Amino acid sequence: METISAIIVDDEELARSIIREYLADHPEIHVVAECSNGFEAVKAATDLKPRLLFLDVQMPKLNGFEVLELIETDLAVIFITAYEQYAVKAFEVHAVDYLLKPFSRERFDEALARAKEKLARNEFAPRLEILRAAKPPSETIERVLVRDGSKVFVIPIEKIDYIEAQDDYVSIRSEGKSHLKKQRLSDLQSMLDPKKFVRIHRSIILNVDRLARLELYAKDSRMAILKDGTQLQVSRSGYDALKELL
Repeated sequence: METISAIIVDDEELARSIIREYLADHPEIHVVAECSNGFEAVKAATDLKPRLLFLDVQMPKLNGFEVLELIETDLAVIFITAYEQYAVKAFEVHAVDYLLKPFSRERFDEALARAKEKLARNEFAPRLEILRAAKPPSETIERVLVRDGSKVFVIPIEKIDYIEAQDDYVSIRSEGKSHLKKQRLSDLQSMLDPKKFVRIHRSIILNVDRLARLELYAKDSRMAILKDGTQLQVSRSGYDALKELL
């Protein structure tokens, strides 16, 4: 029988021990790590590259969705949650395996069987679609998470100056540093507060709190001058969006 490497992620020791107990009947599942918080989980998943993840949704520091976002690799996930209504809806829409606490051995075996079937077929749920669907309506993010190797940088939204598209990545400018994150600019824009962040160019999103002034650059073209002196090109549509906001 093929061995499947797995990581258990839950901030509660009791929950981790129950999963270990239930896995005793499944010798094909080899637990390569246990993590009590999201930062540990991102590092372990990056270093060990498991095929299966038992992932708690509600955790301090980083929640389960943030962990999934940062891993950036395809793997089978069994989510574990106590009460996240939007999350459960997203799981059901995308046929993702999940366990509602407290769960029985029978329910655990059922979810594990489905996850193993997906692994055998090399089928994985669309990670970004799950993340978008699980976000409560009208909720905007308060921080952006960026992974650099096994390190995780947490950037509060209010400390972002601007965000610029760079091929398949976005460059997030904050406190004099640039952080690269593999994400589409439009996807990140949909998560930001539209009263504070505006797309001034097809490749640039600006934090309006950083704007010092606008200058005419050429006919129908303007330049945004930030408080630190940074100059950013503003398109015609970007200027219209700025006028509406300001």
